[in-house]
Amino acid sequence: MPVTATILEASQWTPLANHHEARARAFGEPFVDRRMKGKKHPIEDFLFTYYTQKPGQLYRWHPGMNVVLSGEQAQQRADWKFYRPVQTASGTGYEFDAQAFVQARARAIDFARVILAGTSQRAGNFACFGLHEWAMAYKSEVNGIRHEYLPLRLGAAATDEVVETEKIRCTHFDAFRFYTPQAVGLNELQPTRETQRDLEQPGCLHANMDLYKWAYKLSPAVPSDLVMDCFELAWDIRTMDMQASPYDLGDWGHEPIRIETPSGKAEYVRLQKQFADRADVLRLRLLEVANNLPLIVQD
Repeated sequence: MPVTATILEASQWTPLANHHEARARAFGEPFVDRRMKGKKHPIEDFLFTYYTQKPGQLYRWHPGMNVVLSGEQAQQRADWKFYRPVQTASGTGYEFDAQAFVQARARAIDFARVILAGTSQRAGNFACFGLHEWAMAYKSEVNGIRHEYLPLRLGAAATDEVVETEKIRCTHFDAFRFYTPQAVGLNELQPTRETQRDLEQPGCLHANMDLYKWAYKLSPAVPSDLVMDCFELAWDIRTMDMQASPYDLGDWGHEPIRIETPSGKAEYVRLQKQFADRADVLRLRLLEVANNLPLIVQD
């Protein structure tokens, strides 16, 4: 049966849009300001440089599926991608165009569905201790380091020793692909883009950060409050990821998580499990959106 859409008057939805924009600008505006001044931040720039969604795109509010926006302010959406006009009792409104979206993004939707569903069904690995970042800095005296403006907390030789003496079992291809050449063979697994759907697991910090990627790739089907929940999770994970890295972030106001020690490992796992719990809820919400898209088109 066709799903009945909720019609929102301007007085109902514009406060939601304004709140979302303010929430997003709190993260995006400092990044834009730094870019204009030629400055970098090792943690807070990541979500805008590694991922493809730009601040201006993040600021846009979307209600998600089955919502019609009415009122004069809704007319601007006539030029927004994947919106269509619908007639309401008070005039022309605009809603998410599910059919156009699925026709344009079918492959991306299917891949997101596979990754989200598969990851949610697997057990989490909580014994990686963030060593992917260390493997990216392995043999830095030969390769250099990705974050050239950050010093190594233990120095090059001691960083290499941690990589050589710890068990490295990264499951995430988009972390593994940044390993230094000498570190590749030290990883117990050899993840590829083709095996991503088989290896992604819910304990992985990067897989949980990537919920933000799936959220914006499925937008505007995904309501913007869910996008921001995923963004803020990724922001918190990135902070912890870099605290556990081999880099010294003291000048940036962050104490290290010393994963080369037993207490540091315990702290890492404690936080990792907290993030996994947050991610589990968001992953299922995103999967519900992905699974509902074909149903809407078929009606």
